Amino acid sequence: MLARQKMPQQDPKIRRANFKEVALGFSKEQAVEEAKRCLQCKKPKCVEGCPVEVKIPDFIKHVANGDFDSAIKEIKTVNALPAVCGRVCPQETQCEASCILKKKGEPVSIGRLERFVSDIELAKGVEKPQKPKPSAKKVAIVGSGPAGLTAAADLARLGHSVTIFEALHASGGVLTYGIPEFRLPKDIVKSEVEYVKKLGVTIFLDSVIGKIETVDDLLLEFDAVFLGTGAGLPVFMNIDGENLNGVYSANEFLTRVNLMKSYRFPEYDTPVRKGKRVIVVGGGNVAMDSARCALRLGADEVTIVYRRGEEEMPARAEEIEHAKEEGITFRLLTNPVRLHGDAKNWVTHIECINMYLCEPDGTGRCKPMPLAGSEHKIEADVVIIAIGTSPNPLVPRTTSGLEMSKHGTVVAKENGETTKKGVYAGGDAVTGSATVISAMGAGKIAARAIDDYLKMK
Repeated sequence: MLARQKMPQQDPKIRRANFKEVALGFSKEQAVEEAKRCLQCKKPKCVEGCPVEVKIPDFIKHVANGDFDSAIKEIKTVNALPAVCGRVCPQETQCEASCILKKKGEPVSIGRLERFVSDIELAKGVEKPQKPKPSAKKVAIVGSGPAGLTAAADLARLGHSVTIFEALHASGGVLTYGIPEFRLPKDIVKSEVEYVKKLGVTIFLDSVIGKIETVDDLLLEFDAVFLGTGAGLPVFMNIDGENLNGVYSANEFLTRVNLMKSYRFPEYDTPVRKGKRVIVVGGGNVAMDSARCALRLGADEVTIVYRRGEEEMPARAEEIEHAKEEGITFRLLTNPVRLHGDAKNWVTHIECINMYLCEPDGTGRCKPMPLAGSEHKIEADVVIIAIGTSPNPLVPRTTSGLEMSKHGTVVAKENGETTKKGVYAGGDAVTGSATVISAMGAGKIAARAIDDYLKMK
């Protein structure tokens, strides 16, 4: 059995001081060797684990033969964002988790091979795709995040006229404002968006649906609407001191750093407070991203505070490992109860209590309980709250007949169909905060349902 190829990456001591990509990508020789590990199963379980239905053995076979052009063409028959997926998709819990090789060793590096062939194509120049025969049907997409881009690409391939309305001044949604440059370079996102535009998709920026137009207005012009508005509304702990200066939601912090390039201030005029002692509250990928950004901005100490143990952390194992390598401290089984500030209302420290795990909660994870008498404080001049997000209520509130859940998400069937005729939804707007690839999968499912709906209209 061939050994799994190791991904080259920047040295932790060097990368902790820059925003360049951590993973450096396979060489051609590594990619071919890794592809040769694939058993080419007759009934590939890996495909079942892929939300966007990539025919994984087929593209890997092309890589093994050194035919990288055919490999990327195979992927792009179903996935318009392969360079994104190859970087941020949690393959270890999806396609790679189902790889037969994992039973006796390590699975094929499916995501890294997808990234490799995507980067080869980007370096050569992406070919303009052929456009299908127009269907004379028009679809509006609200949001240009992973769900919206995927739905738009699939609908355009089916011949429909697709228009995306994006609220921000740049496309990509969470791919642009939420994921740091060192994990997903913005040039990669721009290239993927340009490919979607080459499929015939029109994108209007600075277009806040619910303000300039409502979904009801869009239905007067378009035959169907897809809501891929994501979950960009931050969730707070609702404890004393969260309104102090120096306290950020992860959404604001990462948006300033990523979309507005505050790490290059004053070249870009959106500053962010560069603390020396930074506390990040949370244990997911967003918390890891926030902590690693704070470190790169010049913090002397960055500490992640999480109320459960490491096994319960929802972040990818790779992201936790990278954070540790870069020198970030983890204070586990610890929960903030109050934030304290000085006379000028700048945060100075957080008051915490230790936790212990008892019975599993509704999610199957052990429920954390406070340990009496374990109160303590951690000094900080910046605190970043990264405990989750919820959908922005603007679009639902301005749309008649659209049912919402008690959590503020859009109520939709498995195919994305909502309670309002002609309106479909998918991604975080329906599920709450989840992964990029799950949002893409939802966009793909909804696009199929919208196509069926348009055929009957």
